[in-house]
Amino acid sequence: MKFTGKGTVSRFSLALLAVAALGAAGCSAVDKVADVAKDASKSDTARSKVGECINVISASVVDSKTEPVACSADNAVYQVVQVHDKKVECHEDYTSYEETFGSGGTVAFLCLVPNFKEGSCYNEGMMTGYKYVACTAPDASFKVVTRVDGQVDDQLCGEDADQVLVIHEPKITYCVSSSTT
Repeated sequence: MKFTGKGTVSRFSLALLAVAALGAAGCSAVDKVADVAKDASKSDTARSKVGECINVISASVVDSKTEPVACSADNAVYQVVQVHDKKVECHEDYTSYEETFGSGGTVAFLCLVPNFKEGSCYNEGMMTGYKYVACTAPDASFKVVTRVDGQVDDQLCGEDADQVLVIHEPKITYCVSSSTT
């Protein structure tokens, strides 16, 4: 993902690490039973499928609280674009979400793209990623002025936007303003 514009040029890549505070699953001689137990240990977010969206309730590098939500919801900040059982490097346009179960290692690895809504405001943190906030909130970092699906072109934004965020796959252009009013 790439922010460009007249203002500060910013680039965000986030590794959300959700550490499950659950005990290790019991051993089983049958791999299929172990796989079912492993899947059962995943959070609802880790069970998300491509095209579904998640809300970041609270985020940190070591412990994040997230939940699946309808993509049309205001707080559907991220959309899942890839799901992996093993750690992979997500494309630079994507945000990483990794979930660990006890000391058993990673159980889910998702690649996410922002799912910002036109007219909505968000808080961004270099270590915690994006979170939906009210535009009147003191921690509102930017407002999405325009969202253009199907095109990647920073020339689509007018004077009311001071930065542009482009996602190459799927193609989305976000025109954003640091002014949240």
